[in-house]
Amino acid sequence: MKLTIVAGARPNFMKIAPIIRVIKNEVLLGKNISFRLVHTGQHYDEKMSATFFDELNIPFPNVNLECGGGTQAEQTAAILIAFEKELLANPTDLVLVVGDVTSTMACAIVAKKLNCKVVHIEAGIRSFDLTMPEEINRMVTDSITDYFFTTTQLANQNLLNTGVDKSKIFFVGNVMIDTLLANLPRFKKPIFFDDFNLIKEEYFVLTMHRPANVDETEKLKVMMNEIVNNVNGLPIIFPMHPRTTKIFSNLHISANNLKMVEPLSYLEFNYLVKNCKAVITDSGGITEETTVMGIPCLTLRDNTERPETINIGTNELIGTNPNDIKPALDKLFKGNWKKGGIPYLWDGKAAERIVNEILNIFE
Repeated sequence: MKLTIVAGARPNFMKIAPIIRVIKNEVLLGKNISFRLVHTGQHYDEKMSATFFDELNIPFPNVNLECGGGTQAEQTAAILIAFEKELLANPTDLVLVVGDVTSTMACAIVAKKLNCKVVHIEAGIRSFDLTMPEEINRMVTDSITDYFFTTTQLANQNLLNTGVDKSKIFFVGNVMIDTLLANLPRFKKPIFFDDFNLIKEEYFVLTMHRPANVDETEKLKVMMNEIVNNVNGLPIIFPMHPRTTKIFSNLHISANNLKMVEPLSYLEFNYLVKNCKAVITDSGGITEETTVMGIPCLTLRDNTERPETINIGTNELIGTNPNDIKPALDKLFKGNWKKGGIPYLWDGKAAERIVNEILNIFE
């Protein structure tokens, strides 16, 4: 069986890494399965260099379609054209897409128009917020997917509510957590950790990149001041997304405890998270990682496609109103933050279940 695995952005590679590892093991056991790894080039990241692939033991892609840049429409069109040529030149039995980036949606469309079966890893998650490009990508991808691999029972129910046949849904757990647990012993201290005199559980990690938070300069400035002024003087480590860097330069914020750093490698970033007091973020994936590591997480969003990180885990939705930041931080410093638990099947074995199910489907 030939499998084409698609990745377009850095988080995608973190999700496909354990799947590729399991496939390689199955090949050694004599199973008839092979894969071709396609990088659409949606996100170009200097950190996604030889070091990145070595860190996570990911083979270099067989091809990079180089579809980075442009508007969402331009990028979608570029991926549609390039991936169609790729599939025509390299026929496959199954196209596997992960997550909710533009590449996920575009490559699923191409595959279906070429009458190729599609597997969607992380299917069924929903924020029900159509202002988020990712939500559109999820909905379109799931509307044409053949086999749905889910992270939670809630994702199963979301799919059933839209009429998906139960036999096409496979509850396998969270493959991102496979990567996290496999690499816990390998987390690497960033070079600035000692330079900043950081102490375990005595600093914050901050990430922000969503338009609702960073596009309005004045709102971002107020939000940043609320964060800086209410962490009791503790250092705030802010690995800055390129999108945020452009806007942040106009804010003229100066605070001794705010430490802005370049984007970090996977192993360095998660070292920071594992040892911090709390994370303040507007990311979805980070809320999953903090839940598993038991780190308090304050999410600067009005909704989430990962409610299990709130209902079960250590995450809380703070919202996008800057006035809600101080009460949340006060709660944290008073020691009233929930301890949280780990969702079912977030156990580091999701990739094994995924590959086993794929092999069963195509036997």
